[in-house]
Amino acid sequence: MKPLAVLGAPSNLGLKPYDDGRPRRVDEAPQVYRDLGLIERLGARDLGDVEAPPYVDFDRPPGGTRNEAAIAAYSRTLAGRVAAAVEDGHFPLVLGGDCSILLGTLLGLRSHGPCGLAFVDAHCDFATNAISGTGGAAGMDLALAVGRGGLLAHLAETPLLREEDAVVIARKDDADEPFYGPHSLTLSAVLDLPYKAIRERGAAWAADAALARLDRPDLKGFLIHMDADVLDPAVMPAVDSPEPGGLGIAELAALLAPLVRHPRALGLQVTVYDPGLDPDRVCAARLVDLFERVFNLPQKDS
Repeated sequence: MKPLAVLGAPSNLGLKPYDDGRPRRVDEAPQVYRDLGLIERLGARDLGDVEAPPYVDFDRPPGGTRNEAAIAAYSRTLAGRVAAAVEDGHFPLVLGGDCSILLGTLLGLRSHGPCGLAFVDAHCDFATNAISGTGGAAGMDLALAVGRGGLLAHLAETPLLREEDAVVIARKDDADEPFYGPHSLTLSAVLDLPYKAIRERGAAWAADAALARLDRPDLKGFLIHMDADVLDPAVMPAVDSPEPGGLGIAELAALLAPLVRHPRALGLQVTVYDPGLDPDRVCAARLVDLFERVFNLPQKDS
């Protein structure tokens, strides 16, 4: 693999606030990972953080997206840092933050040519404002990336991603229809590999199916997106929209490793771990162990 570089994307702009009105604390996640020795344990270069603008839309704009202008500006700034990391010959591990960082990461990677996406997430994030229950871009990011939506779907002259270049892996959100857009997903050209299929066929099958779609000469490569809520809440309760069931740490590592280690992989981003829901940092430690498994490094007892 290329040398690994860690870039923090501490944004909470894409999520609705907690019920008590405070912004979600996913923006603290990159520092928590560092405090647990992630950089040293991965032998990575630390590129620092891309600081996000302040959270402003505590109330959803009528029919709109929370913090839309701020996310657009942040996406462009993040894109510049991601592009620079790739130009320097690094494999970026982007630590979110919420799922709206997908827009900036893709915008940075596509500056080197069209890229694909392996979207490993409990939710398909294929909502638009018409069906979103929260107005949070974190539940719309994949739809926005393929050009469905308003301002954030038009960060470049063409969509950041073609539908046929995306694979959704391990979603388990059918019971939440319509809020994350699973019905719209099934009508799109996106390849859908839901959790129930992985439970029947295994993680290796899902990785092979994703690579069959993404390992193509017309693509510069592909990004891997991983939302921590794809894990079973029994293992990873520190997420803001947990869904019943899901993968274990070993299963997720078996799914991610072939993708991350593939020669056409361009980077990995990790989102939605919330330190505010993990006071003893047990969940963060599990994620750090996961990264060591995925990057094929010796693991410490935990």
